Amino acid sequence: MPIAVYALTMGAFGIGTTEFVIMGLLLQVSADLGVSVATAGLLISGYALGVFVGAPVLTVATRNLPRKTVLIALMLIFILGNAACALAPSYTALMIGRVITSLAHGTFFGVGSVVATRLVAPERRASAIALMFTGLTVATLLGVPFGAWLGLAFGWRTTFWAVSAIGVAAVVVLAIFVPSVKKAAEQIPFREELAVLARPQVLLGLAMTVLGFAGVFTVFTYIQPILTGLSGYSVGAVSPILLAFGGGLAFGNIAGGRLADRNVALAVLGTLVLLTVVLAGMGIAAHDRIAAVAFVGLLGAASFATVAPLQMRVLEKAEGAGQNLASSLNIAAFNLGNALGAWLGGATIDYGPGLAAIPFVAALVTLSGLAIALVSVRLDRRRAAMANAVPGGC
Repeated sequence: MPIAVYALTMGAFGIGTTEFVIMGLLLQVSADLGVSVATAGLLISGYALGVFVGAPVLTVATRNLPRKTVLIALMLIFILGNAACALAPSYTALMIGRVITSLAHGTFFGVGSVVATRLVAPERRASAIALMFTGLTVATLLGVPFGAWLGLAFGWRTTFWAVSAIGVAAVVVLAIFVPSVKKAAEQIPFREELAVLARPQVLLGLAMTVLGFAGVFTVFTYIQPILTGLSGYSVGAVSPILLAFGGGLAFGNIAGGRLADRNVALAVLGTLVLLTVVLAGMGIAAHDRIAAVAFVGLLGAASFATVAPLQMRVLEKAEGAGQNLASSLNIAAFNLGNALGAWLGGATIDYGPGLAAIPFVAALVTLSGLAIALVSVRLDRRRAAMANAVPGGC
């Protein structure tokens, strides 16, 4: 892989750390700022909704700028937002800081995904995307557990200062290694980009991403309370257990990319089936200490095995001029799923059957994403059958 793809991975590492690390700090944040755990969990929803809004808006606003300039500017926003989180005097201020940080997320991954696919041969596009998303994997494997430990040892604000430093390092790496692209090469009529939203398969792809991934965050947002309240672990044990999740991500991310390089549609269906089964199984495993750790690892593998297939599915169906916007919208869709999952998990705790039911609720949500994927694949097969039935069809 070109070194520029690894540079994109560095930026992804910083963004992934700030997105996920709050999940290992919920109890500390709720105690320090005087809010409930469910309210603290809304910091994930706020971040995710910021991505959902920011991704298409910033993608359109920066559509005619050089991609390298856009990527570096987004990392500067990321640094500003994390510094604001570290200085936040209240829950509201922390939420604002999280939203500022989130604005960089969707467009960085959306633009970065397209840049990554253009740096490699066509048959390695999904693997290039998977490698960039390895930044999220490493963030979860190393950044999140370390950030959770740092927050426990020195206070949660220290964690956000550390993430800001990661952002500074990412800016340097991107500036050095990502090749420049002339502005003229990126100029595309806005109507051509926007037309991608009229494609039913793109919309179905976005929907399966939202619902398929919502199940992950229904559980993962509340992984700290699940491990302490159901599995019987201490708060201090959560950080090392998150290493199992990160290890699973590393395997699942690579496997998902390779599967998508072979057959995107089958990879989407297979990974969503696996994720549904793992989420349902976690509802049982959470009550056993050893099984809980094993399923945390399986959840990491199953969740990130879906990422490259879902991203490639949307890129495939967008084609041409609409790929930048579609790519960013799919990152927004992932994060809308995150927001939906975080809210649904909190509602299950506060108004539903409680903490123990969260994995089963999550499985039902992902199952609905799988149902949409089946509809989408069936439409593909119907179109192919019609094309073969028409003389001269291809």
